[in-house]
Amino acid sequence: MWQVPPLWFGVAALAMFTGAYVAEIVRAGIQSIHRGQSEASRSLGMTYVQSMIHVILPQAFRRIIPPLAGQFISMIKDSSLLGIIAIRELSKATREVVTTSLQPFELWFVCAILYLVLTFSFSMFLQYIERRTLSQ
Repeated sequence: MWQVPPLWFGVAALAMFTGAYVAEIVRAGIQSIHRGQSEASRSLGMTYVQSMIHVILPQAFRRIIPPLAGQFISMIKDSSLLGIIAIRELSKATREVVTTSLQPFELWFVCAILYLVLTFSFSMFLQYIERRTLSQ
């Protein structure tokens, strides 16, 4: 009998969880653009798709970046929950090494630094993108 690896269940769970939040963030970002923007672009002869691509989405993208950054950083931290379904991730690997080496403080400190490096570098990258889009 064919068995699905636990990793795929973890990926699917995180994808559905994050996808729902990202969809809501994008929907709210698009709805935050004043209706007059869409009406003005339609009065200039643009189709609905052209209006979305050239007028609405560029404005919405600037508003969407900060909450998306927070959601993706949260997803990195939420990935530690995958250890519950036997996927080896950073927290689970640290727990396994702590039981064999009996050095919990040092290992959890390294784990915390790794999470800090991941989230901080991703945050700086998104801050760079945010500054770049706002300067345009």
